[in-house]
Amino acid sequence: MTHRVPDHARVIPLRSEPAAPAPAPAPREPLWRDLVGDVLRRERLAQERTLKDVADAARISMPYLSEVERGRKEASSEVLAAAARALGLGLGDLLSRAHGELARVTAPRIVTAPRTGTGRGTAGSARNGLCLAA
Repeated sequence: MTHRVPDHARVIPLRSEPAAPAPAPAPREPLWRDLVGDVLRRERLAQERTLKDVADAARISMPYLSEVERGRKEASSEVLAAAARALGLGLGDLLSRAHGELARVTAPRIVTAPRTGTGRGTAGSARNGLCLAA
């Protein structure tokens, strides 16, 4: 026998407010190996050199250097120094460039208000630069 619930006893769900959208996930910080690999690849391409040429000069296997450039391998300091030297850089130069890239990609974005009435620059232009004082 089926039991029927009378109409006056049925529960009607109330409309609820739509759920707030989930906050966007925080951007993932880049890995050091990705940054170093990007610097190596950019420098190699800027010099218009092949992967084979740089790998031979650094005495590193070409597949391994390719993996380092793509951030797939966590290279030792010896390997990074050899790759840097093959590109005419010191290890400090390589690490400094990778650090600069890290600072660039993780720096908070600064929104500037439009400039008006100064007679300099264009209204609404934002300037990002470095100011050095002696």
